[in-house]
Amino acid sequence: MTLLWDADPAATDRYDFAVGEVNRVDTQAAMVRALEDAPHEQLVLIGPDVDMEGACQFSEFARVERPEIGVLLLRRRLDVNVLGQALRSGVREVITADDLTGLADAARRSRELTSRVAGHTADTGGVLKSARVVTIFSAKGGVGKTTFATNLSTYLASTGSKVLLIDLDLAFGDVGISLQMLPQNSIIDLVSMAGHIDEQAIKSVVTKHDSGLDTISAPAEPSDADRIPGSTVGELIRVAKRHYDYVLLDTPPAFTSHVLAAFDDSDLLVLIATLDIPAVKNLRLTLDTLDLLGNPKDTRLIVLNRSDAKVGLRAEDVVAALKQDIAIMVPNSTAVPASVNRGVPIILDEPKHPVSVALRELAERFVRQPEPGAASNADQKSGSTPSGRTSRWSLSRGGNR
Repeated sequence: MTLLWDADPAATDRYDFAVGEVNRVDTQAAMVRALEDAPHEQLVLIGPDVDMEGACQFSEFARVERPEIGVLLLRRRLDVNVLGQALRSGVREVITADDLTGLADAARRSRELTSRVAGHTADTGGVLKSARVVTIFSAKGGVGKTTFATNLSTYLASTGSKVLLIDLDLAFGDVGISLQMLPQNSIIDLVSMAGHIDEQAIKSVVTKHDSGLDTISAPAEPSDADRIPGSTVGELIRVAKRHYDYVLLDTPPAFTSHVLAAFDDSDLLVLIATLDIPAVKNLRLTLDTLDLLGNPKDTRLIVLNRSDAKVGLRAEDVVAALKQDIAIMVPNSTAVPASVNRGVPIILDEPKHPVSVALRELAERFVRQPEPGAASNADQKSGSTPSGRTSRWSLSRGGNR
């Protein structure tokens, strides 16, 4: 079957001769829904009266979300500008609306190309790669988000996984300095590629760490943060998912458009609390906000950092305030800021340190993606659900053991 975007009800009979059975929709939103409901669809045909901007927007969307699908565009008249704009957006071919023979040939070529893409996919495991996306967040600064992000990502990279760490604290990001790297490019360089971000574009802004980790740094100038739209961040994450095993996102202590884009594409939210009332209050508000946004509860993981600090507040008090169990408790240690100052993640530098043990437990039990069809020992211990979503375990089972 071919999906057809055309407002004219007679278009179905007009084009089915050339492309076979046709399922027609009349709006861009309906086309997106139809594509979601047809995971094995190979061909999309856009009618001649669909405006060029909408057609190109849909083609860009399909190129990211369903790169194997072929988009053919019909126009009343062809010119160089139309051809250039269409091909830049990912349209495979542009055909004049009255050339049904040309349309049939284009549909055949497109399906052959899709079959080759599908064959390559089968050779590499039968499904398109989709990374596990993990966002580390707290609505309060100074709780250790960047320390968690750099340690988790370098640990996963050191085990052989292909990992990308994106610094979404666009005004004051510290991923680069925390890992003692000198990035030549940053996420700001992707703004000019918006709508056309691909694997090569990502490689052009990546800085590599000694652990094998790929990083994309925040801009050097805080003022550049306002020039980066949330849609570019969303596109970056969706493309990166196809080329990495894990994508980790370090975030600012605020619900920016970039953070909201990260939430939308995340499989796991690591929400960090510390033993102080402002941090607990902000985390409670974060949970309420996520509820309002419709974020699934089973994607959230509460981690208590500096859990043994003697400050008059206990872990039990945090559980009572949040009405949610703590998954992992990470102890307090002066070795952590010392490792940050050296630019060496403690999880690699001192693997037997209690902080490293807790962070490694977090990575293995909750972040690491299990092999398809198999539940790991860590999953069985933590009680993960068959879908891979994290289920909660009580404070009495957690902490430092």
